[in-house]
Amino acid sequence: MRTTVRLPEELILQAKNKALRDGTTLTALIETGLRLVLDAPKRVQPKRKMPRVSSVAGRQLVDTTQIGKLLEELDEDLPIERRR
Repeated sequence: MRTTVRLPEELILQAKNKALRDGTTLTALIETGLRLVLDAPKRVQPKRKMPRVSSVAGRQLVDTTQIGKLLEELDEDLPIERRR
């Protein structure tokens, strides 16, 4: 299939030079790049470990009513000898 894309001139020049150095075509280079991006596994956002904090009059406020639970969550990924 034939299509038209608009890319910055500097990017096209870099891509053409890369294709030339690699002994391939610009089309093959673009196809490879697109396949890498499209086939890449989706990144999963890590679970938030720290509680949300807010600032009042310059002080950081953290809910300390469940400090035990917070400490357990923070220690979760530590080796057993380093846990509290």
